[in-house]
Amino acid sequence: GAGSKIPYPKHVWSPAGGWYSQPKNWKANTAVMGAVIFGITALMFKLSAEREYRDKFPEEGRFFPSRYWSKQIIEHERQIKVRKDAENP
Repeated sequence: GAGSKIPYPKHVWSPAGGWYSQPKNWKANTAVMGAVIFGITALMFKLSAEREYRDKFPEEGRFFPSRYWSKQIIEHERQIKVRKDAENP
């Protein structure tokens, strides 16, 4: 018949909980890890936005996502607007 040819343990322990693991607090664990990942991503985004430097600025009127958070681009466009307002009173 179909006997056990390969011995394997009936009870397995692993840090992840073994086969078919479904810990009781999985929702809380998932929420905590989601918050941690979101926090790390937000910090990296903030750091990247602060360090962003451009030699060439985006063309006016063209969609450019970092235009909304890059201090250098915001300041550059503010200066352009001031110049245009000064030229056309």
